[in-house]
Amino acid sequence: MSSLRLDFISTKIRTLAINHAHDLSQRSSSLLRSFICTIPEEIGYLDKLERLFLSNNSLSGSIPSKIFNLSSLTYLEVEENSLSGTIPSNTGYSLPSLQHLHLNNNNFVGNIPNNIFNSSNLIHFQLTDNEFSGTLPNTAFGDLGLLESFNIDTNNLTIEDSHQFFTSLTNCRYLKYLELSGNHIPNLPKSIGNITSEFFWAKSCGIEGNIPVEVGNMSNLLLLSLYDNNINGPIPRSLKGLEKLQVLSLAYNALKGSFIDELCLIKSLGELYLENNKLSGVLPTCSGNMTSLRKLNVGSNNLNSKIPSSLWGLTDILMLDLSSNAFIGDFPPDIGNLRELVILDLSRNQISSNIPTTISSLQNLQNLSLAHNKLNGSIPASLNGMVSLISLDLSQNMLTGVIPKSLESLLYLQNINFSYNRLQGEIPNGGHFKNFTAQSFMHNEALCGDPHLQVPTCGKQVKKWSMEKKLILKCILPIVVSSILVVACIILLKHNKRKKNKTSLERGLSTLGAPRRISYYEIVQATNGFNESNFLGRGGFGSVYQGKLLDGEMIAVKVIDLQSEAKSKSFDAECNAMRNLRHRNMVKIISSCSNLDFKSLVMEFMSNGNVASALEYLHHGSSVPVVHCDLKPSNVLLDENMVAHVSDFGIAKLMDEGQSKTHTQTLATIGYLAPEYGSKGIVSVKGDVYSYGIMLMEIFTRRKPTDDMFVAELNLKTWISGSFPNSIMEVLDSNLVQQIGEQIDDILNYMSSIFGLALKC
Repeated sequence: MSSLRLDFISTKIRTLAINHAHDLSQRSSSLLRSFICTIPEEIGYLDKLERLFLSNNSLSGSIPSKIFNLSSLTYLEVEENSLSGTIPSNTGYSLPSLQHLHLNNNNFVGNIPNNIFNSSNLIHFQLTDNEFSGTLPNTAFGDLGLLESFNIDTNNLTIEDSHQFFTSLTNCRYLKYLELSGNHIPNLPKSIGNITSEFFWAKSCGIEGNIPVEVGNMSNLLLLSLYDNNINGPIPRSLKGLEKLQVLSLAYNALKGSFIDELCLIKSLGELYLENNKLSGVLPTCSGNMTSLRKLNVGSNNLNSKIPSSLWGLTDILMLDLSSNAFIGDFPPDIGNLRELVILDLSRNQISSNIPTTISSLQNLQNLSLAHNKLNGSIPASLNGMVSLISLDLSQNMLTGVIPKSLESLLYLQNINFSYNRLQGEIPNGGHFKNFTAQSFMHNEALCGDPHLQVPTCGKQVKKWSMEKKLILKCILPIVVSSILVVACIILLKHNKRKKNKTSLERGLSTLGAPRRISYYEIVQATNGFNESNFLGRGGFGSVYQGKLLDGEMIAVKVIDLQSEAKSKSFDAECNAMRNLRHRNMVKIISSCSNLDFKSLVMEFMSNGNVASALEYLHHGSSVPVVHCDLKPSNVLLDENMVAHVSDFGIAKLMDEGQSKTHTQTLATIGYLAPEYGSKGIVSVKGDVYSYGIMLMEIFTRRKPTDDMFVAELNLKTWISGSFPNSIMEVLDSNLVQQIGEQIDDILNYMSSIFGLALKC
């Protein structure tokens, strides 16, 4: 009939209703499927119709009101359509024979008529996933003695008096399926213990208070789900009475207390979900006795101590999630016993030791997360034995060694994360590894590989030495090293004698003086893993993050971008420039961190942004003149006391004794560099003075040298020069002269002096 036109179907049905009513009553049913558009009103004339099935079509509009007057109708099933409208208020009286009402997955609205609960023959009441609203009658089920399933999942209905509501449900002696999820239930009353249901869902209902101990009397229960509510208090010990229970979900609540031993007594329990609560204490040893268990999730609680060894005896378990707790101890080799395991998540705990090679026997494992632990040692090459693996997360550990090339053979691998470890060597590039990005490998000690992974390119492999060469090396190397040390000592002694000032300046870098050693992992911890919330800004040679050390000291970490050789050299240049410099107006460098794939400077944190200088000290106060080469407001910082500090020496130049200028190929920021610097690459202290003058102009005009107004021959300097000294009001930042009245002359005199100084620079 799906190929017939709707107007033809409607005409045909009307004729059948009038002329063949006797035949229809004899058949006692009519099956109508695959309609499109709306339900024909003519169906309402089939007064002998007993069953109407219109599910899984593309029907829209409302159900014709005449259909609700078919007193012989026992089945009304219109699931999985786009029907809308309301249920007529007289439905309970006009459909006295109704046994199956299935309106699931439509767009019905309005109240559920109270009299529908007078349909004493109702067996299945299914209204899932609509937009019904209003209040359910407190004594709705008094006449529904035959009811087997009641499903109102995902509507906007409210149960006002939960005690009366659940008490009336006790009249439904044959009730097996009770689905109330996605509606509002204030609490769970004691009367709930008298319900005969086998399946009870009340997810996302806003339930508050405790779980009543009477729940333990629901002896027929096979499934109990109170997922995502506001339930607090302990898990009632009376649950041990649910001997038939197969699935228990109390996840995403506020349950407190411990994982009770009584749960271990439910021998039939196959799935247990307790994640995202406030459970504490230990995972009991008896959990290993739950031999029917296939899925266990206790993630995101406060469980501690060691994972009980008995747990590794659950050889048929499919999913095990112990993540985000405080479990300690070694990674047990007995993990290899769980050969049916599909999902294993032990992330965000304090598990230590190596990854046991026995884990490779988990051939059905698809998702493995061991992130955020204290695992050490190398990644076992035998992990390729987990042939079904789709996702592998080993990030935020202390793993060393190389990434095994054997992992290239994992055919289904889609996601990996090895970041924040101490891995080294070449990143595999075969198999699915060619599809992974830099995020999977970031922040390791010495990884190398394809440039798109943001790691250095691997050098040529060193050929294996023969035994003879190794023996020669063992003999000669100590002699050579000793000779070098002797020569170095002699040179060092002579060098020290030539020093005029034997009291060296206090040094800021970690490689000098009395070093302050800050490791890579301390930096990661201080910056919360270089979190975006700690990000301060980005410069030409890297990014800057705010951090807090364990002792409470605030720091700024400048992470060098190593994508180009020039940026890498800037790190060396800044270290060289800052080696012997210390001044109250310069940002102190506390330490440095340098690996093959990570370079950073750890500096004092300046809380107040930009502007001021210490040029005299750089040019004349240190033993070797230093030219900053990139002086601008963003490289001069103010601390909490508004004291200025010069920073960022990434392209600074050190002048030899008696040298007045040098050359560079590294350009500073456009607008702040002197003309001879930009055109010929000449570097001198005069260039810094020029930049200082431009910076002064910018401060008091609030105009950057790169402002759109400066075109052709007009620039910041010529613009101010044309207004100096008689018309400086035209260039002065208007915010500096608002509402100052009689002080205007004094202000103009000050500004005239400042602009005069800036122009001389």
